[in-house]
Amino acid sequence: MFRKLTILCLLVLGTHTAFSQKKDDIIGKWINPSGEGQIEIYKKGDRYFGKLAWIKEPNDEKGKPKLDIKNPIASLRTRPLLGLEILKDFTFDEDEWSEGTIYDPKTGKTYSCKLTLKANGQLNIRGYIGISLIGRSESWKRVK
Repeated sequence: MFRKLTILCLLVLGTHTAFSQKKDDIIGKWINPSGEGQIEIYKKGDRYFGKLAWIKEPNDEKGKPKLDIKNPIASLRTRPLLGLEILKDFTFDEDEWSEGTIYDPKTGKTYSCKLTLKANGQLNIRGYIGISLIGRSESWKRVK
């Protein structure tokens, strides 16, 4: 009886470890399709976030850091784009990260979003309004 219980506990722990590794697979740096920015995805508690870790042109024509000038909230327009958190509050459920949002600093708009790892190792980003059918997708590649 004790041996069966021990084996069962080891199986449960092994399954939990495998599950934990899967949900953290998106952690790291990703480059967007245009090559203009790299997004670093990280974990805070049990949620996932992403910030602009590198942008092709971080400074404006005067040599000053580019700011979040399109933000609809006036008090946030002085934030530098570099380091800006654009992915927020994602949770992992089975094979996707969902219930989060993505912020587009080019338009100042925030969208519902879900993230899915493809078989080829790319990260599929689906931003949408309301339901996932109404939205746009793009694939990010992992930075090596």
